[in-house]
Amino acid sequence: MENNANNAVNEVVVTPEVEQAAETVAAEAVAAEAAEAVEAVEAEEDDGIIVTFPDELDEVDNDEPVVAAAPVSAPAGAAPAKKRKRKKAALEDVVFVTFNTIFLLLFVAITLYPILNTLAMSFNDGIDALRGGIYLWPRKFTTKNYDTVFAMQGILVGAKNSLLRTVIGTLLQLGTTALLAYVLSIKNFVFNRGVSFFYVLTMYLNAGLIPTFLWFRDLQLTGTFWVYVIPGMVSAFNLMVLRTFMKDIPESLRESAQLDGANHLTIFLKVYCPLCKPVFATVALFVAVYQWSSWFDNMLYNRTKSELTTLQYELMKLLTSVSSQASGGNAYGGEHSAGNAQITPTSVRAAATIVTSAPIVVLYPFLQRYFVTGLTIGGVKG
Repeated sequence: MENNANNAVNEVVVTPEVEQAAETVAAEAVAAEAAEAVEAVEAEEDDGIIVTFPDELDEVDNDEPVVAAAPVSAPAGAAPAKKRKRKKAALEDVVFVTFNTIFLLLFVAITLYPILNTLAMSFNDGIDALRGGIYLWPRKFTTKNYDTVFAMQGILVGAKNSLLRTVIGTLLQLGTTALLAYVLSIKNFVFNRGVSFFYVLTMYLNAGLIPTFLWFRDLQLTGTFWVYVIPGMVSAFNLMVLRTFMKDIPESLRESAQLDGANHLTIFLKVYCPLCKPVFATVALFVAVYQWSSWFDNMLYNRTKSELTTLQYELMKLLTSVSSQASGGNAYGGEHSAGNAQITPTSVRAAATIVTSAPIVVLYPFLQRYFVTGLTIGGVKG
């Protein structure tokens, strides 16, 4: 009896409640260790400390206690090396961004300064402008320079003709050059190499001024508006840009359209034209700038036709007139400008530059999103 009593006293009675409490305590300990490990990873991430967790944590049975794996640290020299590498990379990024920003700001300033200086000069008194020292703001404000430019007799007729030749010339050259470029972009075109060589040759060889004038006279182009448009209907440079762009379009598109019964004109209008919008915009900008800025052909072929004058030719005549009067020792304006601001060749040239460049400056933002894409894609391969 005594032995049985002693055995009963020495036995540890474990009830289900005690087992559940022990499991709860073990689970809380595991959760605490996991939280401490996560905090250690976040705190020591920059020092290269690597902490691993067992995969079994995601598959823990609620009825079984889990023991978390102990953190594993990287070698002693790894953390400083990785930290130095990150600091070096960060320093290089900061240096690059700083120099890149400074360079771009300088580039913008160099680009904008001539425009702003010309604008300030155009609104400054001509006599005062001769003293110099005008940079970004007019010292003696006046609109006399613009009054002189817009008071010219043929300014409105010239502006109308310049606008017409720009619109018509751009549409005609873009249309004819694009059609020719489409033909030359077809690989199985028999005369591809010969026609391309012929147009490239015209970029380096020229008949000369007198033979060209005699040829236009025999074609009865002199003394007409079409002398501004027809001679430039095809440009070899623009042709190469368009042809290269169209060659990058997959041949399968054209072949599938031909299988559906489409002819070449339909393929060009319905397949190629929508895909060539970027390069069309680029070429259109090139042609528009050329047509708007031209005045030499007006002086050669339509000098005596006042109804066919252009804006740039009228401004050129104004500059010549102002320069001739200034060379005589008098500022342009004479008796009519007594007591008022007077103009000089420099101030008139500035006003004329602003007037002629304003339409292109206004047009450029609408084509700018296509400009870089069309120029780079069309000029990669030749």
